[in-house]
Amino acid sequence: MVEKLPVTVSRAIARTGEVHMPVVIEYAGDKVRRRFLEFFTAEIRNPETRKAYSTDIWQFLDWCDLRRRPLADIDPMTVAAYVELLMKPKDDGGFGCSIRSTKRKLAAIRALFDYLVTGGAASFNPASSVRGPKLRVAKGSTLVLQASDAGEFLDGLDTSTVVGLRDRAIIGVMVYTFARVGAVAKLKVGDYYQNGKKWWLRLHEKGNVFNEVPVHHKAEEYLDAYMLLAGVGDDKKAPLFRSTIGKTGRLTAVALHPDNVLQMVKRRARDAGVSDRLCCHTWRGTGITAYIKAGGDIRIAQKMAGHASLKTTQIYDRSEDEVTLDEVERIVLN
Repeated sequence: MVEKLPVTVSRAIARTGEVHMPVVIEYAGDKVRRRFLEFFTAEIRNPETRKAYSTDIWQFLDWCDLRRRPLADIDPMTVAAYVELLMKPKDDGGFGCSIRSTKRKLAAIRALFDYLVTGGAASFNPASSVRGPKLRVAKGSTLVLQASDAGEFLDGLDTSTVVGLRDRAIIGVMVYTFARVGAVAKLKVGDYYQNGKKWWLRLHEKGNVFNEVPVHHKAEEYLDAYMLLAGVGDDKKAPLFRSTIGKTGRLTAVALHPDNVLQMVKRRARDAGVSDRLCCHTWRGTGITAYIKAGGDIRIAQKMAGHASLKTTQIYDRSEDEVTLDEVERIVLN
């Protein structure tokens, strides 16, 4: 029987020099500790994936620590019990996670143990045989605006300040390029460039993939107006979209973080009296839907959006969701 973890050890985090680790990893030996660090540094390159996986894995390992279960004692039944707890409502003692969140957390646990096994730091993967909850998605849950509503929203933004021009340009880029908020936030001044008579954007998407797309004339108008007033056109390596100094309205030299973009979108939605469900993905979905409703090719939309699977693009497409008055009038009762 493997020795249980000491009760006196901190339940949340143990410390090794300047590196913080879950207690379960800290007490598993040098080989496990090193492999654990390699997983988050060498194996996972995308910072957003690293952030999500670290939260999910820490949560699971801290849960194991609370039950004084060392790494060698974590088996499929342990993982299965944890998955059940994730899905259990909060008022019943569980975490109350959605199916999508539960599947992501299970995937993170599987990925970590796979890496430990391939490096000889664990004998088997206890999560490999655990089945997650089934998720059937025909259409996404993200709010998508009608093209006219989206245009009205953009036209209604206060663009009398550089911050207003910046916000309109950010939303415009997300709509007209189908770009993820992370790619928009990472744009450098030099990523907006002229090729012949047309302007292009070089988007740094997930998986370290660069997606170069021509700029719609409206997005070009928004970008030019913002850059002219902000005076950010000289240093090609500088961030394109920049944060502000508090509420002064003055731009810094620091790139706007994706979380700040989401806060901005939520704030603009409140000001416009739009649903609080509106988020950054709303603009991505709105652009894709408007494109397809106008006769666009969904495979081109897939390429523009940087989706590996056509099914993912179809989730964003709401072009067939609209119920017309003509259809409603088909209901005849007498």
